[in-house]
Amino acid sequence: MSSDTKNSFNNINPTTGKAIKEFTLISKSEANSAIEKCHEAFKEWRHKPIQDRATIINSIGKTIMNHNEKLAKFMTDEMGKLLEQSIQEIELCAAICEYTAENEPENFKNLDRELADGERGVITFSPIGVIYGIQPWNYPVYQVIRYAVSNLTAGNGVLLKHASNVTGTGKMLEELFVKAGVPAYLFSVLIIDHDQSDAVTSSDLVRGITFTGSSEAGREIGKKAEAVLIKSVLELGSNDAFIVLGDADIELAVEMCVKGRIYNNGETCIAAKRFIVVDAVYAPFKEAFVTAMSELKIGNPKDESVDIGLMARENLREKMYDQVLKSVAKGAEILCGGKIPESAGYYYPATVLGYVLEGQPAYDDEIFGPVASLIKAKDTDDAMRIANDSHFGLGGGIFSKDKKKAIEFASKHFDTGMILIIAFGLAKPPMPFGSVKDSGFGREHGGFGIREFINVKSIVIG
Repeated sequence: MSSDTKNSFNNINPTTGKAIKEFTLISKSEANSAIEKCHEAFKEWRHKPIQDRATIINSIGKTIMNHNEKLAKFMTDEMGKLLEQSIQEIELCAAICEYTAENEPENFKNLDRELADGERGVITFSPIGVIYGIQPWNYPVYQVIRYAVSNLTAGNGVLLKHASNVTGTGKMLEELFVKAGVPAYLFSVLIIDHDQSDAVTSSDLVRGITFTGSSEAGREIGKKAEAVLIKSVLELGSNDAFIVLGDADIELAVEMCVKGRIYNNGETCIAAKRFIVVDAVYAPFKEAFVTAMSELKIGNPKDESVDIGLMARENLREKMYDQVLKSVAKGAEILCGGKIPESAGYYYPATVLGYVLEGQPAYDDEIFGPVASLIKAKDTDDAMRIANDSHFGLGGGIFSKDKKKAIEFASKHFDTGMILIIAFGLAKPPMPFGSVKDSGFGREHGGFGIREFINVKSIVIG
């Protein structure tokens, strides 16, 4: 908004199509005030001993767990994930808070260096100021916790622009942070539009920006950050490949691949999307995988008997369906699912596409939903070639009974930031989370996130 005129919007429950709550965009002056207040809170917070900051971070985890039922239901109402998985997301966030509080202060300790001519060096780590996070809707709590707690532990202030359809979750987190002991205004949610967001990025008081979203949007965010000489961390799109080798346990591989594709309704950046299977086991894997995907039950995300909830927004389902149709037009075959149900709500069934080849959206692009691309490879080398034949580089997986061989492939040949071996999963608090190529750059978790937005000071003593 170019003036102080206010506008409003509703977040919509994807199950019912009805509005949950109306939110009003804050004005330009209110946004500037929030930035200034966050900066003022930062100036005090930065001098609090890091162990004291860590105690409050641990309290955040306990506080969200104390309110997990209410928070989980609200997340499910806003974006349609299974209620059980909303609870699991909160549990993961509590674990991140606990790990951060217990381990991250160690990453902030001074480092000593012995220098020539009897000089001594000390390397210290200092916070830099207000960090601005632009976060998506698919993990409404995790996406926030992931960058917020590491930056708060480091001594920075934190601003959040959440996706509009999960604004309620963002505001609830703001309240819970204060309950946990985070000083007022140090963590603030900005209800703003894209034009206002650009103004936040260019504020003299904002010292860093972290963004999770599409590669296209990430490029624009990166340009804006570069223009004002602030650092950015970008976690962008993906087209993760799960490779099934000839010595894999097919039953276990199918189980993990199904979970890897449909968890969180398939709306996950590190979800398995391309399933590359060597010729020797392609036929039995295909039969078992298609059967398992076709038997999944889709329905109300609060129903404990269902396996898949629904898409977060209608336009997301339309985009995904269009990608399926374009892939079929270019030679792909629908092996199961593939049609939009006639029932109310933004549902879409688990879908498997066969005969997936280069040039199809199912091969080249990210499909953000429960659509699996099944690809046949001649052998192990061909499978790895296909896996790396992507401009994305976030994650991937390998299924083989030979774990030593799988680790070697993962470390030497897989061109991604993260690899799973005989597993599917979400982020792990002790492990770094991040990517290469068009999937972005920067790391979070595991002692790496806390050092993304800090001042590494070099002090030499004669």
